[in-house]
Amino acid sequence: MARKAKGARLLSDLHKIDGGEAELLRDADRDGGWMLCVGGVPQSYVDLTDPTYLDFEYMRLIGDVVDCMDADVNADPNAGQGAGQGAVPRALDAVHIGGAGCTLPRYIAATRPGSRQVVFEPDGELVRLVRERLPLRRVPGVKIRITDGRSGTAALADQVDDLVVMDAFAAASMPVELATREFALEAARVLRPGGVYLMNVADGFRLTFSRRVVATVRSVFRHVLLLGEPGVLRGRRFGNLIVAASRRPLPTGELTRRAAGGAFPARLMTGDELAGFCAGAAPLRDGEPVEAPVPPPQVFGRS
Repeated sequence: MARKAKGARLLSDLHKIDGGEAELLRDADRDGGWMLCVGGVPQSYVDLTDPTYLDFEYMRLIGDVVDCMDADVNADPNAGQGAGQGAVPRALDAVHIGGAGCTLPRYIAATRPGSRQVVFEPDGELVRLVRERLPLRRVPGVKIRITDGRSGTAALADQVDDLVVMDAFAAASMPVELATREFALEAARVLRPGGVYLMNVADGFRLTFSRRVVATVRSVFRHVLLLGEPGVLRGRRFGNLIVAASRRPLPTGELTRRAAGGAFPARLMTGDELAGFCAGAAPLRDGEPVEAPVPPPQVFGRS
């Protein structure tokens, strides 16, 4: 889920899918650029001619974490050159929970050749639409399985992946069953010791849900950071926050520089600051009567 990116769009056709209605919007400003919306909510932006182009702000932050997975965490945070720059990125084994247009799998395939990736997407008609209109046949190493995230992850063996990405939304809300401690433990189980767990969380006023999500992830992983636009982190507007977690230290210095220097500057929280952010928040558990935040209509220009 993301806010609509700026720029002129040309309306394409509508498609019935299992989850309702999807539409494809062609970007008049970029050849090969398409936005996929489900139920009027932007879910993915895909550039078929340049898969390294990430239009959504939150996706750029996720891309930065992926880019920095090989960074030297002991590098001087005040150094002029980013840690790990100049090195050949290694291929990754990655799991994506939530498919939509498969923006991130395309990005990883382009930036880390040889990667093996599996995407769990429960909407079979959405998968068919993406395969037909936003084809993946030229994207090597990516497989889509029509299944939900819990079932797909449960079927994976222990310590087989470098990256698990949770970016699943039902319309504009995150499925709560993918935010619980039980699911975080499943993600930790399939990750190799240096693997990274990434979550895209949408939240707004007071960030009550996000605080519980962070508390949940911190109860499973030793090293956790939070990335987001300052206004969202202060609870002033609804938006996306990125949680990254690992058993090993994360490249916070390089990620801080990238976040601050982006087209839409973001902040990074970790350590004591992040502990304060989620102080008093209880980890989410399976079966709790908790609902994920729903964005106000004006977020998508429907007010």
